[in-house]
Amino acid sequence: MNQKRGRLIVLLLFMTVYQQLINAQNGTQNRPNIIVILADDLGYGDVGFTGCKDIKTPQIDNLAHNGVVCTNAYVTHPYCGPSRAGLLTGRHQARFGMEINPTNSPFDLHMGLPLEEKTFGERLKEVGYTTAIIGKWHMGGAPPYHPNNRGFDHFYGFLSGGHSYFPSGINAISPLVNKNGLPNYCANEGDYKPLWRNNGAGEFKEYLTRALSRDAAAFIKSADKPFLLYLAYNAPHQPLQAPKETIQKYSHIENKYRRTYAAMIDEMDQGIGMVVEALKTAGKYDNTIIFFLSDNGGDRSIKPWQPVHYTSNFPYRKGKGSFFEGGIHVPFFVHWPSGIKKPIEFDGLVSSLDISATAYAVAGVDTVGRQLDGVDLVPFMQREKKGSPHNAIFWRENEGKAWAVRTVDNKYLLTSQKEKPQLFDMKKDPYESENIVESKPKKRAQIAALWNKWNEGNKPVIWLQSGDYQKRRLQLYKELHQEMIDKASKRKPLIIE
Repeated sequence: MNQKRGRLIVLLLFMTVYQQLINAQNGTQNRPNIIVILADDLGYGDVGFTGCKDIKTPQIDNLAHNGVVCTNAYVTHPYCGPSRAGLLTGRHQARFGMEINPTNSPFDLHMGLPLEEKTFGERLKEVGYTTAIIGKWHMGGAPPYHPNNRGFDHFYGFLSGGHSYFPSGINAISPLVNKNGLPNYCANEGDYKPLWRNNGAGEFKEYLTRALSRDAAAFIKSADKPFLLYLAYNAPHQPLQAPKETIQKYSHIENKYRRTYAAMIDEMDQGIGMVVEALKTAGKYDNTIIFFLSDNGGDRSIKPWQPVHYTSNFPYRKGKGSFFEGGIHVPFFVHWPSGIKKPIEFDGLVSSLDISATAYAVAGVDTVGRQLDGVDLVPFMQREKKGSPHNAIFWRENEGKAWAVRTVDNKYLLTSQKEKPQLFDMKKDPYESENIVESKPKKRAQIAALWNKWNEGNKPVIWLQSGDYQKRRLQLYKELHQEMIDKASKRKPLIIE
């Protein structure tokens, strides 16, 4: 018995040493962990490191002040779905025509992030990373599009574009509740469904942001090899809901909508603190790259049940849904203690597409022939390269009914077919206050040529926007039901003998 036990111990030791040799050969032990923290509808001016005074974000600010703050950072679209499609793939979503908010349609095998487009989860998993997404998916609800089938080993969250923040589904202290006690806001049919944990139901017994943060901390502690964590909070996206005690911290804010919104950001900040503490406890803090950004600007629309603005994109114009700076210019930082020795502010043009390219570079992913649209930011963060990662960044919506181009010096955009193009000098006028399009015809032509060249490689949109999709789906159900009624009315009763 002792002899067998001794052989087993020798075998286990051999396997351990062998795995260590393999790890050393592949460099897996030295590759950094990667965390992408994505806020949802966070206003540019609503975190401390961008100048906010009435909302406290100490955890976020500490990471920002000890990393690289990118002051000219952009997402690829001014609302959720397309922005996330670009982020996840490292390719502009116009390359595959996904300029819509996908609907959480569990029986539609065509509604979701195209299966031929690989996510950063898939690519990092291929080179040995453990991968997780925690939070909002919004890239398709049918099985082929499920996160576990798109490169993520672990999933805890929801497939739809929105969700209630409380397990009961209705929060009595939300300012968005009508006289019947029901929420005025409902993003889609997924709002009040249970969470997912991989392919089954996930427990949800506390404020959602806390639950997501707690799961993220647990994943970090459990990972035994380099990991990718995509922490996609739905905070501070509507519905505006927060714990009563956190709302009370912001009693100094007169606007009740902003008061709850502030509490939601505060809860997200506390959750990020949980993540940081988990990294430190596990000894992974120094060699983890943390990217932080929002998927688009803060919501500036006015609704019947919410008659005032509650977000701030100061100092920029407009907000979510707009190609003005308030809709696409987002708070963004990169934190990596072992890779970024000196905190800096970086004013080059940065895109959310750069997150994939940077992750692939540090993880050793082969990007030859991948047709990525991002740039590895590490040489710029480490001051090995100077200048701007991008000479120009591009946007389009509805195949070009609205579009924008940001170069280092200028921005040229069309906000809708009803308007005329506008041109701004972004060096002298970063807040887009003076339209100089009439006085700069050559500059206008030069920038237009850049956009036209870029757009040659893009594809038409082949999906319906979520609202139109829902209407069409309901109509199909109605037509199918009527067809069954018509057929049934023509059948005669069975007569037996």
